[in-house]
Amino acid sequence: MYLKKKDKKTGDVMVNKKSKSVPAETPVAEAAPVAEKKSKKRHTVQYDRWGYFFIAPFFIVYVIFSLIPLITTLVYSFCEYYRVGLMEVGPTFVGLKNYIDIFNADDNLATYFSNTIIMWFAGFIPQIVISLALAVWFTNTELRLKCQQFFKTVIYLPNLIMAAAFAMLFFSLFSPVGPVNNIVKSVVESLNAGPFETIFFFDSKGWSRTLVAAMNFLMWYGNTTILLMAGVMGIDNSLFEAARIDGANPIQIFFKVTIPLLLPIFVYVLITSLIGGLQMFDVPQVLTRGLGFPDRTTMTIIMKLNKHLASKNYGPAGSTSVLIFAITGILSGVVYKTTMKNYQNKR
Repeated sequence: MYLKKKDKKTGDVMVNKKSKSVPAETPVAEAAPVAEKKSKKRHTVQYDRWGYFFIAPFFIVYVIFSLIPLITTLVYSFCEYYRVGLMEVGPTFVGLKNYIDIFNADDNLATYFSNTIIMWFAGFIPQIVISLALAVWFTNTELRLKCQQFFKTVIYLPNLIMAAAFAMLFFSLFSPVGPVNNIVKSVVESLNAGPFETIFFFDSKGWSRTLVAAMNFLMWYGNTTILLMAGVMGIDNSLFEAARIDGANPIQIFFKVTIPLLLPIFVYVLITSLIGGLQMFDVPQVLTRGLGFPDRTTMTIIMKLNKHLASKNYGPAGSTSVLIFAITGILSGVVYKTTMKNYQNKR
């Protein structure tokens, strides 16, 4: 601290360093904090800019492998663009011609869309019912089930098998010379029910669609069970105890407590399953060898898209892809709005 004193003889101002008081106009005391602030600013590291560095790879990959192909597909959907051998025709702008052509009588996209929805719906209904029952069963603390880990592993195993391998297995079992067809044939002949056709399952529209729906159910019900189990375990256990104290039976607890609180997870499962159903390809493709028999009743939208790409007809392929994208977005939005309206904030 400094103290100023005035010499009576000379009139000069003397500074006493031992004093504890400092005048406000002392320049030495103000210079030290300013120097410290400058030194701190020089050594400060701006960490906020590193975030852009870490998220940059995602955006680079997304732009190259997703955004650019999406824009290219949209442009080709309005163009005539195909290849014949080594000759390339187009791209030539034709407007909405590709969108009109894919709905004509020879190549009706609406038929393939209905096939896809029917097979997805036939597999999703038993999938959600059985998965919901298993999820409630495994998470019920009163049952005290044994070997739960074993059963959870077993029901999830089909999800780990490749869809193509799963389809090959079913094709071997239900083919005209497969064991299931031979067993049915021997049973029918033993009952003297008349002659039995060698090809049974793949000649029937109903049986072919049932096989596709059964495979989708077996592959995905384990994954759905795990998701619903996580949702049930997230519900506060005190709500179940309060319902039991009030005299509610298990069925009332299921429909009045479990289902309403599980609705957000259920909507997530429904939307993701719908998106996967609209993109159904590998199971019917391998099971029917890409033909969609009988009479293209098991051919999906993606299978038709694959045929356009195989023939190198990029115009209809682009319009089909854009329609699939639009249909998926619209249906997902409708499902979310209709099922989650009670959970949305209303102002």
